[in-house]
Amino acid sequence: MTRDMTGHDDQVIAMLLGDAPASPALDAWLRSHAGRRELAAYQQALGAFAKIYGTIRVPRPRPTAYYCVISSPIGRVLVAATEAGLVRVSFRRSEASFVAELRERLAVEVLPSPAKTARIVHQLRAYFAGERRRFDIEIDFRHVTSFQRRVLLAATQGPAGQVVSYGEIARRIGRPGGSRAVGQALGHNPVPIVVPCHRVVAAGGALGGYTGGLDIKRKLLRIEGALAATG
Repeated sequence: MTRDMTGHDDQVIAMLLGDAPASPALDAWLRSHAGRRELAAYQQALGAFAKIYGTIRVPRPRPTAYYCVISSPIGRVLVAATEAGLVRVSFRRSEASFVAELRERLAVEVLPSPAKTARIVHQLRAYFAGERRRFDIEIDFRHVTSFQRRVLLAATQGPAGQVVSYGEIARRIGRPGGSRAVGQALGHNPVPIVVPCHRVVAAGGALGGYTGGLDIKRKLLRIEGALAATG
């Protein structure tokens, strides 16, 4: 391989491996006689490596989820967010199991970061203090099904201090008679409290179920002043 390309080697290698696009200057150089010759030489070398070792694959870094643990009237609350938004709210579990679940189910690197979760934590603390009833937080819904997303978004429509039945949520999403499916979707709500599945109750006002336990559901409804509405 000639050395006419002094100063361009790293850029060409990055371009061929898909790590970086060609800059305007590199693109212009590659259209020159020397550039075409050097590019062909690199392509030939990579082809030879591929025949010997197979296709060269450059590992891509895994996305990152950042988490924090806060105290609250319902006990410790664990929250996690990606760059796309809030991805998990959990309680009644250990920090280790929370981190393991994020790594395994979301395929992310997990790092503690009060800074990355500060906005979420601030709004949750305001909620528990009775100063906030709706959240202004982006939610990362990439890991839920389209049906579950419709259910979760419908559950956010109910105002604090009021409850709604599973059947009503089913009607809102155009699935009358789908109360059981709605209940299952809410039972796997990845961001409870922010998506207020605790406000969804059984027909007749019975509390129904709650993944965190009915005592937590009662506490959340009591914080919002809605407990009396459940009978």
